[in-house]
Amino acid sequence: MEEPIAEKPSLFQPAKVGLIGLWQAAVDVVTPPLCLSCRSPVTQGAALCLACWQRLHFLEEPVCDALGTPFAYDEGEGALSPAAIAEPPQWNKGRAAVAFDEASKHLVHLLKYQDTPEAGHAMARLMCGAGRTLLAESDVLVPVPLHKRRLWHRRFNQAALLASMISRQSGKPWSSAMLEREKPTRQQVGLSAKDRHKNVGRAFAVPAGQQAHIHGKTILLIDDVRTTGATANACAAALKVAGAAKVHLLTFALVLEPARLHIEA
Repeated sequence: MEEPIAEKPSLFQPAKVGLIGLWQAAVDVVTPPLCLSCRSPVTQGAALCLACWQRLHFLEEPVCDALGTPFAYDEGEGALSPAAIAEPPQWNKGRAAVAFDEASKHLVHLLKYQDTPEAGHAMARLMCGAGRTLLAESDVLVPVPLHKRRLWHRRFNQAALLASMISRQSGKPWSSAMLEREKPTRQQVGLSAKDRHKNVGRAFAVPAGQQAHIHGKTILLIDDVRTTGATANACAAALKVAGAAKVHLLTFALVLEPARLHIEA
């Protein structure tokens, strides 16, 4: 189902959030919250214990402005890495909260394959922190879409779920109607970088009725993991063809060594 652009929080939103908070507190009394990763007790739900938190590899500034890959030292605002200069991505600015490794992969799999929305809440919180400058610059959040067949098989789009959670936390509107995957593609896991780009080439498009909503806007593309950037490139290209002024990219995790594609995302 296609969602309309979510409205910004209304005057009644604080009361709603307060009720949800009371409900969560009551649940925590009956069933004390556990760490998402190791299942040890924690002080709040949808969280990690200190030990599991410390195992995450956070991608903090300074980073490449386009790819979000870490720099050894601060090279100045807007600095680009050699990789971004050699092969500029279709998107303008990119950020990720953490590096993709065994610790972050566990959270991704909890959300993607094990129907654990609490993992999504934790991931969205970290994404809001890593993408705070991109959120400030953007007009609307757009999740990377699944093809209808894949969506029917998986039952939900993890990127759309993250976009909705980030929208609630940041107050930015989001929409899954602005971009669609027109043709089914093979799963990217196991494909080389070249095959990944070929696999998703021209797979995405903006529906004719949505172009007016995109024209001149800054779009923040949302996904769970970026490996080679092939999917994000195809999405950003489609959005820019439709008239987007800029497209930024925010993911939870980033594979720092894309050549090691045997790591399953």
